[in-house]
Amino acid sequence: MMPNDDNAVMNDLFPRSLDLAAAMEEKSHFLLGPRQTGKSTLIGQSRLQALVFDLNDEADFFRIGQNPENLKSFLVDDLQMVVIDEIQRAPNLLNQVHHLIESRGIRFLLTGSSARKLRQGGVNLLGGRARILYFHPLLFRELGSSFDLARVLEFGTIPSIYTSTRPRLDLEAYLGTYLREEIHAEGFVRNLQPFRRVLDVVALCNGTIVNFTNVSNDTQVPRTTIYEYFELLRDTLIIYELPAWRRSRRRKPIVSSKYYFFDIGVAGALQRGVGRAYSSVERGQAFETWLLHELRAWIDYNQREETLTHWRSQSGFEVDFLIGDHTAIEVKAKKWVTGNDLKPLRALRDENCFRNFLCVCLEDRPRRLEGIEILPVELFLDKLWLGGYDD
Repeated sequence: MMPNDDNAVMNDLFPRSLDLAAAMEEKSHFLLGPRQTGKSTLIGQSRLQALVFDLNDEADFFRIGQNPENLKSFLVDDLQMVVIDEIQRAPNLLNQVHHLIESRGIRFLLTGSSARKLRQGGVNLLGGRARILYFHPLLFRELGSSFDLARVLEFGTIPSIYTSTRPRLDLEAYLGTYLREEIHAEGFVRNLQPFRRVLDVVALCNGTIVNFTNVSNDTQVPRTTIYEYFELLRDTLIIYELPAWRRSRRRKPIVSSKYYFFDIGVAGALQRGVGRAYSSVERGQAFETWLLHELRAWIDYNQREETLTHWRSQSGFEVDFLIGDHTAIEVKAKKWVTGNDLKPLRALRDENCFRNFLCVCLEDRPRRLEGIEILPVELFLDKLWLGGYDD
């Protein structure tokens, strides 16, 4: 039985992989991640010597959110670090933060779940005076012995849902809270009904190249509004745009992006309803989405400069993920990979642009086939974090 969602339990069970204390030694940071990914818990784990304001707390919101000029009155002479949780609730604070970074050399940690409100109210995210760290749901390496792939693919890895004794109910509540608080209460969308229709269709497009005209026709929402909703979902960190790799020379590439939800539990609940079984195709898409989440966290937490892309040729070959210009990864939710599964990797190998060609799958032992590494997913993730695929 999984434990209840309790901060003390979470701290003991799942120490997070992001070294926030080390990052804050260097510079101010925005820590951005969807709701309930554990940003506040991470701050507690990191034991920062900082003055903390939580703008979800009405007292703190009144003290500095409604009156930004009051912030400097709380800063004693030897203070070096300030944490402001849920900064998107008071983006007007960023002007004061900007001034204090410049005048006092104070390092700020600013957490939030919406980049849109920050851009609307801030000074271009402090004009480069703060770096951006993206935070993700729980990882394979963080879950340790509590990792259960079937549970991950069904309910995702948002901490409060993965650890819940009633994850179906909590996943339904999360979706309701997101629509109510993140979208409606923040004033992003006035009429929720067309947005709900679009959100359901976007979930069906998870892990695919999106045809915006088809989405518009299916939802009876204008195409221009569809674009706006996609931008909204990206800004609130609910979906991630995976760009196309365009350097293919031998085979003409398709240059459209693919879109993925930040958590497979959320995507699956919107696609199928909570608790319905996966088809074999849906299971493969869920496995691919989860692995993308792991790759993104590895890049973000290590502050790597590499980009993730995908490749699809106009002749139909497709490789799921490309890390920088060195590693190509095909994902198969299969317990036995055949030569036919490796055709896209062989086609990409003809481009002579990548060093590592991997098929990450559910086999129980590593092997090589036609010069391509076939790796169990757990072994691949361990090797990834140990530097096995560094540029």
